Amino acid sequence: QVQLVESGGGLVQPGGSLRLSCAASGSIFSFGAAGWYRQAPGKQRELVARITSGGNTNYADSVKGRFIVSRDNAKNTVYLQMNSLKPEDTAVYYCNVKGRYTLYDPFDSWGQGTQVTVSS
Repeated sequence: QVQLVESGGGLVQPGGSLRLSCAASGSIFSFGAAGWYRQAPGKQRELVARITSGGNTNYADSVKGRFIVSRDNAKNTVYLQMNSLKPEDTAVYYCNVKGRYTLYDPFDSWGQGTQVTVSS
């Protein structure tokens, strides 16, 4: 009942920036904690950044100081601003959002993934 649509990926040179968006649609009663994950070829999916419903954030050590996660609750959208990108940031990025689509029914949804490639 809740779908996540990601956008903003692409090809960028080292040192560049990208902004990913993750918009939730469907019947949403509450829009809860959200996270951005990434998976590089041959590697396991890893947590990049997380934001609670109240706006508290935490980051993987590898992206601290470079990435910023934020949210717009009115738009049911989560963002990931990625600065000073490095080739090792290349991966498919996924968003995950938890919440409730009715007062009693939780959801835990994943986006379809968006490719980020950092290369000169």
